[in-house]
Amino acid sequence: MKKILFPTDFSNVANNAFVHALGLAKLVHGELILLHTYELPIIDNQFAPQNYKEVFDSLELTNFDKFKDEIPKLRQLAIENNCEHIKMSHILMDGDLIYNVKEIIKKDAIDFVVMGTSGASGWKEMFLGTNTGEAIANLTIPVLSIPESAKFSKIETIGFTTRFREKDKVALSNVIKIAKSAGAIVKCLYVETQNSDNTKATYKDWEAHFKNESVQFHIIPSDNVNETIEEFITHQNIDILAMLTYKRNFFQWMFSTSFTEKMSYHCTIPILALHEL
Repeated sequence: MKKILFPTDFSNVANNAFVHALGLAKLVHGELILLHTYELPIIDNQFAPQNYKEVFDSLELTNFDKFKDEIPKLRQLAIENNCEHIKMSHILMDGDLIYNVKEIIKKDAIDFVVMGTSGASGWKEMFLGTNTGEAIANLTIPVLSIPESAKFSKIETIGFTTRFREKDKVALSNVIKIAKSAGAIVKCLYVETQNSDNTKATYKDWEAHFKNESVQFHIIPSDNVNETIEEFITHQNIDILAMLTYKRNFFQWMFSTSFTEKMSYHCTIPILALHEL
């Protein structure tokens, strides 16, 4: 059974992402591990040692009470989305979120992480600095990021961007597995710029390799990679876009300010960030 880690702060953004996490659990026959973290403050040294314990105990109790109160609400969300059968467990931890996520991934052999992102500048923040961006940059397993406005619906088309490198075939094969579970098709995009070094032989090799799968290949000549991806999402009715992260600076390059602003207002689909193997 696949294990899906879902960090949450119990906000509306997180609750929306939780529904997507349930949907993913259904597709991959997985279970959910819900994580809530909090950080204890640095107390000024004017406090006596006994006061440290009183402050920390009070904060831990407050976080425990919040955690205890919010979990039934998530279980109700699962029932409302016909996902009450999905196994769920819960973890409450103090400390840095990304550090704790990494520790849980190692300890429990997590397969996916699902996180929400929000705000008008959410796309830029998601890739360049928030917890979700840090997760994408620093984790070694797939991260499904959910924009605030992305409401869960049946997945019919999954997009996949590629450079047609040999190692990309493994990532595409994994995306195809998810698509099969959803009864969806995969539309694979390669933006062919003037500097592209792929050949028609490469394209034919990929088509032959995946000839028995529900995959369409779209090779679009353009030097504007950002706009081409945006138009591809819109015109091909993409429900989820799967992307290899390659290097962190790849995202910093691709999500430039102008493109970020457009995406944050017009793109409402989840992004599945895959990592190089």
